[in-house]
Amino acid sequence: MRESSFTPSDLNDGFVVAINIESEEGEGEAVAAILEGLIAPTMAEPGVKLFLPYRSPTNPLQFFLFELYRNEQAWADHQETDHFKKAIKELLPRSAKRERVPFVPYTSL
Repeated sequence: MRESSFTPSDLNDGFVVAINIESEEGEGEAVAAILEGLIAPTMAEPGVKLFLPYRSPTNPLQFFLFELYRNEQAWADHQETDHFKKAIKELLPRSAKRERVPFVPYTSL
């Protein structure tokens, strides 16, 4: 994984995707493993600034991903990678809910 250091201005310059995932009952560990397996190959993509999966400490079936891309095209490129396609194929049947919401900056820092 490449080393990255970003200023607040760098982090405010890009295309963010916030993802909420709720795993099916009994699938939390499998979903956690799938998401963990995405970190290294996703961070190695040239258009990815950050890929951070989180798990709720109060509900182990709930996951949140913060994804920061250089631009919207980089997000589209990510979805065409083999590692993403493989993970989605494994993830979707284990998920009760998956919501993806894109964001762009509207202020400058």
